[in-house]
Amino acid sequence: MAAAADKSRNSPDTKEAAATPRRSLLVTALIALLAAGAAGGAVWYFTQGKVEAAVKSSAPAKRAPAPAQYVALDPAFVVNLDSTFDGPRYLQVEVQLMTRDPEAVAALQTHAPAIRARLLMLFSQVRVEQIADRAGKEKLQAEALAEVHKLMSRETGKKSADELLFTSFVTQ
Repeated sequence: MAAAADKSRNSPDTKEAAATPRRSLLVTALIALLAAGAAGGAVWYFTQGKVEAAVKSSAPAKRAPAPAQYVALDPAFVVNLDSTFDGPRYLQVEVQLMTRDPEAVAALQTHAPAIRARLLMLFSQVRVEQIADRAGKEKLQAEALAEVHKLMSRETGKKSADELLFTSFVTQ
C-alpha cells in the first residue's frame, strides 16, 4: 500500500492540481498589475488638463481691449486730384477715426477742424496713379493716420487715434 500511495502522489493529476494554485496566483498578480497601471494612467490623463489649466491661470490674464469708438469726420472729403493729362479728376472719401480711449474721443472731436484741414491738404496732393490699386489706397491711409498722429501729439501729447478708416472711397 505504501507503494500505491507513492504512485498516487507522483501522478500527473496531483502535479497539475499543485500547479493550478500557482497559475491562479500568477494570473491574479498580472491582473492586479495591469489594473494598477491603468489606474495610474487614468489619474495622469485626467489631472494633466488641471495642471495645464493651473499653469495658464497663474500666468497674467490678458484683458480684453476696451471697446472701439469711432469719430466720423463729416462731411465727406472732396478734392481735385493732381492730374495733368485727363482733365479734372476728383476724389471723394469718407473718413472715420477709431480709438479705444474714451478721453481721446472728445479730443478728436475738439480738433476735428484741424484734422480735416491737414487731411484735405494731403488728399489734394494725390495723383490718380497713386491710388489706382489697393496698395496705393493703404499707403494713403497710413499717411493720413500719420498726419492725425502728428497733429494730436502736438496738441494733446497723445496719438489719440488707433486707426483711420476709409468708409467710402470714390474717384472720378
